[in-house]
Amino acid sequence: MDSSSPIFEELGSEGTLPGINEGEIIVIRSTRRKKNISAYRQGGRIVVSIPARMSKADERAMVPEMVAKIRAQEAAITMSQTGLAERIDELLVELAPEIKLRPASVSWRAMRERWGSCTGVDRTIRISDRLKGAPKYALDYVLFHEAIHLEYFDHGVEFKELLARFPKAELASAYLDGYEAAETALAAPEVLKKLLAAQ
Repeated sequence: MDSSSPIFEELGSEGTLPGINEGEIIVIRSTRRKKNISAYRQGGRIVVSIPARMSKADERAMVPEMVAKIRAQEAAITMSQTGLAERIDELLVELAPEIKLRPASVSWRAMRERWGSCTGVDRTIRISDRLKGAPKYALDYVLFHEAIHLEYFDHGVEFKELLARFPKAELASAYLDGYEAAETALAAPEVLKKLLAAQ
């Protein structure tokens, strides 16, 4: 392996740090980093990049701090559940006034396979927490998509006609597709380890 290649560690059950869920964090030990530490959200996980020479004790102290910082930043820009419901109402009034139904509840959920879901029977909408911090147009697109399902349960002609009213549909779709591509690329650290080992 090239000496400049980063080392990926996925924090699993035995290596999980306090306050961190299993599989949520990836720590990258990089020989390129000398002192500074960085953290960012990618692929539904928090990636923390640390110097390769950092001790395990320092890692156990610093990684939770960086994770807390990312979570605090996300919380500051995340719309509340009430805010989500209000935004759905605004979108329907503006883009689909013929839909009179409103969701009984809208909530953030940890969803990795979908961006959102709607249950017509009880009028509940769930939005993937991967959209926290996403551009407004991407979140709006998913909210509008799910809100249309209050009236149309499938993706038939009527549904598609209403969804086409969203002004930035192509941009939102491109963002969501790009996010999923990045998520897929980082989804399996074991694959990255194998690729790095083969170099």
